[in-house]
Amino acid sequence: MSEVIAAANTAVAATPPHSLSIVVPFYNEEDNIAPLVKRVHEALVGYDYPWELVLVDDGSSDATVDRAVQCSREYGPHVRVVELTRNFKQTAAMQAGIDAARGDVIVTMDGDLQNDPIDIPRMVARLINEDLDLVAGWRQNRQDGLFLRKIPSKIANKLIARMTGVHLRDYGCSLKAFRGSVIKSVRLYGEMHRFIPAWLATVTTPRRIAQEPTTHHARTAGVSKYGISRTFRVILDLIAVYFFMRFRARPGHFFGGIGLGLTAMSGLIMTWLAWVKFGLGENIGGRPLLIVGIGTLIAGIHFITTGVLSELLARIYFESGTIRSYSARPERVLAADEGWHKSA
Repeated sequence: MSEVIAAANTAVAATPPHSLSIVVPFYNEEDNIAPLVKRVHEALVGYDYPWELVLVDDGSSDATVDRAVQCSREYGPHVRVVELTRNFKQTAAMQAGIDAARGDVIVTMDGDLQNDPIDIPRMVARLINEDLDLVAGWRQNRQDGLFLRKIPSKIANKLIARMTGVHLRDYGCSLKAFRGSVIKSVRLYGEMHRFIPAWLATVTTPRRIAQEPTTHHARTAGVSKYGISRTFRVILDLIAVYFFMRFRARPGHFFGGIGLGLTAMSGLIMTWLAWVKFGLGENIGGRPLLIVGIGTLIAGIHFITTGVLSELLARIYFESGTIRSYSARPERVLAADEGWHKSA
């Protein structure tokens, strides 16, 4: 393993100077904190550039935050702890860590020890040397259950790639390396951490997004926070992502298009019924088609007005970038050159 680490750090040494932030959200992972911090330090031993480790406690109910603080005291101020006031879920915790990160390159990973920090230097080197905005991990040999994790994941990956146009083999891998300026230009809400590559494609081209095979380990401590129900949430989130990718800046086109289609249908129905009434002299009062025509007209008007309101909300959304999806306890303010781990 030491040879692998040395080779990865050699590749990083050939890159331009940069700073690295590693963001790890935790929720009830008290037994995994210390081993993960140790593995990160082992993987980055001899790393030539300054780096920091940002541990985000997502309102854990066990001793996770205490173990994180203990690690910070043991290893130094480059191990930072962001403590959320309650459990805001993984997406908000990841956003809190990204907001706190100061590095030119930001790496995110899970805190369950299934991602291996040994892959970080290689992914960072590729990100910088190939001038990419995102290098996403690809778990080629997943150590998860076949029916509850692997098969639903493969179906979800194909569906997401088809709908978003960002073709990755593994959307669910949390180990990702980002260019800091790019990932900070998007905001993550709800449970959208699975779709970060798709969100990133709204501010950069998919050509600057790549994937890298990574190591994957079986969980040895703690309890998985995911189940088969995640598949249904992914489908709902995917619909939202598709809408935002296509119509985020112009929601009126989406709702207005449906409204115009319904009103056009209503116009055709009403025109036909007018011909039947006045041209053929037949009674139309008891025809179901009349109710359909009136219903589609009302629905069309509703969709058009919804589109107008959506345009107003979109303007408010784009003009106010100060809203956050989490609340964190105050962290000690660090100077620009303070709190970095630097090689001797």
